[in-house]
Amino acid sequence: MDDSESHLHFVFMNYDPQYERLRCDKSKKGAQQLDSYLSKKHDRILADNLHSGTYKKTISLVIVDGFAVEITDHQANVLRSAKEVRIVEKNQELS
Repeated sequence: MDDSESHLHFVFMNYDPQYERLRCDKSKKGAQQLDSYLSKKHDRILADNLHSGTYKKTISLVIVDGFAVEITDHQANVLRSAKEVRIVEKNQELS
């Protein structure tokens, strides 16, 4: 398989006390703050580790502090080495 081909990967983050604090606020405002915090955090991690325009974040996952992103296998390895990242897994298509 071509290493330059992009695939959907799921990226899960290490423990973040700010995420845990925001997640405890069950109000509508709290949910909005959590969504905003995670989206910015995930965008920053991608921008800090990958070249702009070479990836496509598809969603931030609030319940697990993670996100889905279309990247190459090489880019997945780069993200695996980021200190904030716990795990990077390629989406497995079921046939």
